[in-house]
Amino acid sequence: MNGCWVAMMVFDKWSAPLYDSIMNTTVTLDKAGRVVIPKILRDELRLEAGDALSLEAEGERLTLRPVRSASPLRREHGVWVFRGGKKISAMATDEVLRDIREKRDRDLRGPRT
Repeated sequence: MNGCWVAMMVFDKWSAPLYDSIMNTTVTLDKAGRVVIPKILRDELRLEAGDALSLEAEGERLTLRPVRSASPLRREHGVWVFRGGKKISAMATDEVLRDIREKRDRDLRGPRT
C-alpha cells in the first residue's frame, strides 16, 4: 500500500433515510489525517462544509454518521429549509399560506362592528 493508511467508511441505512443506495469505496488519508467523502455521497446525505459527523471506532472499523439536529429546519445555501421527512405538495403549501395570510389580515382589521 506504499505506506498509506486507508479508512473504510460505513454508512448505516438510517443516516440516509430518503435513499436506499449502498456505496463501498476506498478513500486515502492525507498527511493531515483527512479523508474526502465522495461528492455523490455528500450530495445524497445533504452534507455541506462545516457539518458535524460523529466518528465511532470498533476494532478495524470506522463509522461516520451525520449529526442531525432535532429541528426540521436546516440552513441550505443561506436559506432556511423545512425538512419534515414527508413531501408537501405546492397546492397544500399554498393553502396553508393563504389561510395564515387571511387570519393575519382579519386580526389586523380588528373585529367588525
